[in-house]
Amino acid sequence: MGDKHLSAQFDAELSSISTRVLEMGGLVESQVARALSALSQLDAPAARDVLAQEERVNQMEVEIDRDLSAIIALRQPTARDLRLLIAISKAIANLERVGDEAARIARTAERLIGSGVSSRLRVPLADLSFEAELAIAQLRKALDAFARLDTAQALEVLKQDDQIDQEFDGLLRKLITYMMEDPRTISASIDLVFVAKAIERVGDHAKNLAEAIIYVVKGTDVRHATVAEVENAIR
Repeated sequence: MGDKHLSAQFDAELSSISTRVLEMGGLVESQVARALSALSQLDAPAARDVLAQEERVNQMEVEIDRDLSAIIALRQPTARDLRLLIAISKAIANLERVGDEAARIARTAERLIGSGVSSRLRVPLADLSFEAELAIAQLRKALDAFARLDTAQALEVLKQDDQIDQEFDGLLRKLITYMMEDPRTISASIDLVFVAKAIERVGDHAKNLAEAIIYVVKGTDVRHATVAEVENAIR
């Protein structure tokens, strides 16, 4: 009876932490979307809202990490339970970095609003929005896969990662063209290059989360593996 009680309590603790990770994921996903909206609409209040949320995201990471350490020390989990706790630790670290990227985009939006942005950069802003939609969709899909420990959906995240990289490369070429044609756009264009890189990193963090899901379920570390190798690992 005592073992069953401890097992039920442990399961409840795992469920509670997993729920908080998803809550954190929803918050950073909203941050990224809000930051890109602030940039595309040149909306200073929206940018400030994103920056105001950064402290909350950081605090969530600290709190979840603290509770993870307590569970590991008290419960001494093994096998899949331990892999899940390790994956959660990696997940919250990646989510905190997504929040950092959102804050970076928001600060860039504030800087562009303060300095004035050329109308010639409206097209790159639209391209940035498309890249961001891809990255946010990847993050949302990775979080959904995490909620259900769905390796098939995690694999889809890995397969689609190259698309964001291709968008980044295309946008970089376009911004270089703008800077060559009109030197007055150089400062703002460089800012947008860093924004594009921040969005690409959001996609990278979604990929990292997907890899952690596969590690939990299959016990296989698929970091740096090819998509074909990952497919073999989850069969």
